[in-house]
Amino acid sequence: MRLVSRFLPALAVLVVLSASPAAAHPAPFSYLDLRLAPSGVTGTLTVHDLDAAYELRLSDADALLDPTVARRHEAALAAVLTARLHVVFDGRPVTVTLSDVTPVPDRQGLRFTVATAPGALPGRVHVETTLFPYDPNHQTFVNVYEGETLRHQAILDARHPAIDYYAGSWQGVGAVLGTFIPSGLQHILIGPDHILFLIGLLLVGGTARRLGLIVTAFTLGHSVTLSLAALDLYAPPAFIVEPLIALSIVLVGVDNLLVGGEASAGRDLRAWMAGVFGLVHGFGFASVLREFGLPREALGWSLFGFNAGVELGQLVIVVPWAVAMGLLRRVRPVAAARVAMIGSVVVVLAGAWWFIQRVFFPEGIA
Repeated sequence: MRLVSRFLPALAVLVVLSASPAAAHPAPFSYLDLRLAPSGVTGTLTVHDLDAAYELRLSDADALLDPTVARRHEAALAAVLTARLHVVFDGRPVTVTLSDVTPVPDRQGLRFTVATAPGALPGRVHVETTLFPYDPNHQTFVNVYEGETLRHQAILDARHPAIDYYAGSWQGVGAVLGTFIPSGLQHILIGPDHILFLIGLLLVGGTARRLGLIVTAFTLGHSVTLSLAALDLYAPPAFIVEPLIALSIVLVGVDNLLVGGEASAGRDLRAWMAGVFGLVHGFGFASVLREFGLPREALGWSLFGFNAGVELGQLVIVVPWAVAMGLLRRVRPVAAARVAMIGSVVVVLAGAWWFIQRVFFPEGIA
């Protein structure tokens, strides 16, 4: 031990000295600035000379800081970078031009002027790039300006190679709604647990006013928790939310069986259940919305759009089902009561299966 302690200081000095040359070179980054203006979209792209030298197969990266050398390799480097820089305006791919290369010695980099074809100011800008695939740790810092105001910042890397920006204009609002309304609609239509919960609430029928109250309570409930979770104010983990959603389905089905096929005005608890369990379902909606990604510059409109899509999805389910069950009750009341009872049993069994699956076999639940 005494011998080891004697050599530890020398070993530490050797480690520091051996690490010093590696630390002398800063980690290569790229910087993409985009400026949105009525006259068109322009900007700059700055890349590190080490990355540029690698792509050009040059042994001396510092030589590129000479303006003459940089201009000699401008066309070759621009061709490589434009092939990897994908920009889409409002769903339409646009051609990006890189020109006027300028060395930036203080950043050990080369700066290109970025230009796109003149056109209307886009509402949605999608940028996707992995500029230097040879380096899995490479990062591209993106700044989006509207006029002279910085509106959005992001970091692109191998795991997150794309961003979407929604402009602060009516075109941007339209792009937000055009993205998030279909997303909310799709989620409610492909979510069997949410659909079964809604159908379970409507199985035993009722007046149009009562059914409207049930749907409204569910809407209010999930809207509150969807907003809380999407804005990162409060969000319980999925391993709690998902089993509770399944349990809510079971309880709706059991309540239907207890009322015997037709809810009476004094015994109808469905509006309360819709409101309370709507809070739980809202957290489930939010998990999808967070994965989809909320644009910070358009939080309000994106939340509104997603909620509107969910409500449209509910109407697609609720209206035909309520009309069909109402007609059946009017023409064949006994058959309608039988459908409600059998449907309630199915609701209970499906909810119980999901509950067991999500509690004891929670693969895929974070």
